[in-house]
Amino acid sequence: MENMLKDRVAIITGSGRGIGRATAELFAAQGAKVVVSDIDAEPAEETVAEIKKSGGEAFAYIGDVTSPNFAQGIVKAASDNFGALHILVNNAGFTWDSLIHKMTEEQWDKILDIHLKAPFRIIQAAKPLFCDAAKEEITQNGAAVSRKIINISSVAGVGGNLGQANYSAAKSGIIGLTKTMSKEWARYNVQANCVAFGFIDTRLTQDKEKGITVESEGQKIAVGVPEKQRNAFIQMIPMGRAGTVEEAAKSIMIFASPLSDYVSGQVLICGGGFSM
Repeated sequence: MENMLKDRVAIITGSGRGIGRATAELFAAQGAKVVVSDIDAEPAEETVAEIKKSGGEAFAYIGDVTSPNFAQGIVKAASDNFGALHILVNNAGFTWDSLIHKMTEEQWDKILDIHLKAPFRIIQAAKPLFCDAAKEEITQNGAAVSRKIINISSVAGVGGNLGQANYSAAKSGIIGLTKTMSKEWARYNVQANCVAFGFIDTRLTQDKEKGITVESEGQKIAVGVPEKQRNAFIQMIPMGRAGTVEEAAKSIMIFASPLSDYVSGQVLICGGGFSM
């Protein structure tokens, strides 16, 4: 099927790199107008350039999703540039691991802020372009068009994971938020679903010895997985390999497309057969 997202407007946080970028490019290829959001301008602009090069429509919104004014700002930008919003993908995030008895409150707070509080704020900010727009459509046409909230979770949020109390708690919380939204906004024809990823090959899951860092509020945080742990995890995957960002994006596409117009409150595990 082609052009499944024709005339749809999508916000994708964390879409300068990795899964977010692959999702933005896939959405644009299917006809969506995309708001590419990232904390770093360069990768976001690169994603936009690739989309435009392929004939799609996109613009970059740069900012930290944990900033208090980010949510209102990105929703307003979507409205100002494209006049609507139909799909929200809360994808931005990173890990900051530690055993719980060594974990600082800063580690706990930062991971919950980016994976749970930020989506909460953005969903709230999207209410006028989701619910209020739906009310007008119902009044004028008797029914509202379908709109989508797709929150990104993890197998760690389903079954927990050693050294990731903060991340597991946040990713479990996003599942609860998703299920609640599937009930609260159902009357506006909003479907809220969750994709829980297993081991996807991104810069965040590279060997930690490569020294990859992410920046949050001016602080550089080391990310990655120790090689021994990385290899052990891959061995647990029935398909025998990590997933690609393109495969991850396709799982998000399922919930963004009309194929899921009567599916809501669900968690799809994209993990090559691995589940917790």
